[in-house]
Amino acid sequence: MTIRQFLFRNRSYTPLPFVLVMLIFARPTLTSLLIGFAVSALGEFLRAWGVFYVGSETRVTGEVGASKLVTSGPFAFVRNPLYVGNILIYLGVGIMSLALWPWLQIFALLWFFFQYTMIVTEEEEFLREKFGQEYDDYCAKVPRFFFRLTPYRSWHPVDIDWKAGWQSETRTLQAFFIATLILIIIWIIR
Repeated sequence: MTIRQFLFRNRSYTPLPFVLVMLIFARPTLTSLLIGFAVSALGEFLRAWGVFYVGSETRVTGEVGASKLVTSGPFAFVRNPLYVGNILIYLGVGIMSLALWPWLQIFALLWFFFQYTMIVTEEEEFLREKFGQEYDDYCAKVPRFFFRLTPYRSWHPVDIDWKAGWQSETRTLQAFFIATLILIIIWIIR
């Protein structure tokens, strides 16, 4: 198993050490809670928007795979909206906590950028092999992690599966709200 495969399979667990350190050293303020929540909420919106387009395929933890090439919705602006959303969620929670500010947040940003770059290169190999020139054309026009200002014109409209999207996003929403609630309780107690 390569490092890329390991990171792909364990991507749900790699935030746990950061969350633990963040909770131990949390020093939230009302301002940090409000600003951090706004950043995290933006990340969750972006993530959820992407999940509604791809459904439960986002929860795969074995091998990289995809049944279709999704190039519409948020994928028309950035190739990896779920990972960008995750980074914003982690950054927002870090801002809410003010734990070891700003070093923990900077280290977490660098770690998750590295992790997602490794994961994405693994996914891109699979997509390039499966979808060929069509995927190469998409990659040439849509950035990996940064947004383009106008949407990529997709010839693959997708029917949004709201039920599968909500089911797939439940764990992320629960974790986000639990972390937020714990930080609010810490702020109230302090």
